[in-house]
Amino acid sequence: MRALFEYIGKLTEGFISTAGGMAIMLYQAALWMFVPPFKLRNIFKQMEFVGVKSMFVVLLTGSFTGMVLALQSYNALKRFGAESLVGPTVALSMARELGPVLTGLMVTGRAGSAMATELATMRVTEQIDALYTMAVNPIKYLVAPRLLAGILMLPVLTVIADFIGVAGGYFISVNLLNINPGVYIGRTVDFVKVEDIFDGLTKSFFFGLILSLVACYNGFYAKGGAEGVGRAATTSVVMSSVLILIADYILTSIMFK
Repeated sequence: MRALFEYIGKLTEGFISTAGGMAIMLYQAALWMFVPPFKLRNIFKQMEFVGVKSMFVVLLTGSFTGMVLALQSYNALKRFGAESLVGPTVALSMARELGPVLTGLMVTGRAGSAMATELATMRVTEQIDALYTMAVNPIKYLVAPRLLAGILMLPVLTVIADFIGVAGGYFISVNLLNINPGVYIGRTVDFVKVEDIFDGLTKSFFFGLILSLVACYNGFYAKGGAEGVGRAATTSVVMSSVLILIADYILTSIMFK
């Protein structure tokens, strides 16, 4: 029984320590974002890394998700004679849920793990310590641009995932399931509101913050040499994915109650 309480105590201590460390890092990075000089080249480089270089995997995921949704919803709605609702089903699912969540998870796997690995390598090779000795603030130089890139680029990638998902659903519905293209588009426009897209983009904003903050924190405070670098990348992906799913539930319960 004592061992159990000790284990629970260590877990609680670790959770509080990690949550506090992330809160402090977020506060410091938010402050340094508005302090000149602004390293625009560094910010754009991170935005390219998170946004442009994640484009292919987002396009691939979004298109196949839209196509699968069309097939699944057609088979379900056909039982009720409501095949015309395939378009709205695909569009609402992509805009509200699958677009932001899948984009967040895909970018976590590609860009989040790379962020954590890069920062962890800099930590174990003492490059971050060298920045301190050169009077360069590593939070401003390394963390703030990555946080900004995650926050700004996730909504952009989500819009692309939504669009390509709806296009994939349209392609399958019209060419394979023989749904009238006018009906598909008309019913989609009737049912999908601007608020649905806005709510999905709000989710993606938080997902971008979560994945970049978790990656920066695990990389920045990595230790233990090469093993620590690998552990930082793995922990970053697992923690970000779990937190994105938890945040998705909380945001959904607030937005769509």
